Amino acid sequence: MGDRAAAVAAWEALFRAQVQVMRGLAAEFPTEVMSFNEYDVLLYLSRAPNRSLRLKELNRHVLISQPSVSRLIDRLAGRGLVEKSDDPNDGRGTLVRLTPYGFEQFRRAAILHMQSITDRVGTALEDDELRELTALCDRLREAQEERAARTRSNTPAVD
Repeated sequence: MGDRAAAVAAWEALFRAQVQVMRGLAAEFPTEVMSFNEYDVLLYLSRAPNRSLRLKELNRHVLISQPSVSRLIDRLAGRGLVEKSDDPNDGRGTLVRLTPYGFEQFRRAAILHMQSITDRVGTALEDDELRELTALCDRLREAQEERAARTRSNTPAVD
């Protein structure tokens, strides 16, 4: 376990870097295709098996609140980017599926967005630094998921 000052300094550095990068990416994002939040939803759907997820599962991954996700999905469905249906395994649940047109539009935005990410992140760090940053961020995210799971189950941590 690291010391408090080092943990706070690391968090502040990570947070400030993320804010700066996100501001630049948001400014360069191809909003004529879709919004940044729409892209986030379509990104998770594009990575899901059959490009389909339960709405509840989608809510766990995206960066906006549950009511906002539901409204956003309705707007995306209205534009033909996604389809909603009842979950055949649980009638209370809703499945959201990326349509072929939605995937085409997602890919259009993704190509432009990936270039912007490469320009902002890929040129600032060497390849080995990018791999190390990815590994560190994955470890940090996984630790938060484990902590949340322990909190939900009230299971004490085992070190």
